[in-house]
Amino acid sequence: MPAVKEPCKQEACNIQACLSKNAFNSERCLQAILKLQKCCDNCENKSTHCASVKPLLEQIAKKAELSHKPKV
Repeated sequence: MPAVKEPCKQEACNIQACLSKNAFNSERCLQAILKLQKCCDNCENKSTHCASVKPLLEQIAKKAELSHKPKV
């Protein structure tokens, strides 16, 4: 089987579909985002689609941090 011309494209498309379906709430698409991260790890980030995974994970972490802070 020939190597995929653009690795992780399907995973990136799955994230876009999930975000569209879930009002762009990245927390609801965590599984799709993690699948892209795994794909990027497997291809040593040699895909144009891998640039988007780190900011998405940072955004989710920031939201989680804010939701766990006690309100003063």
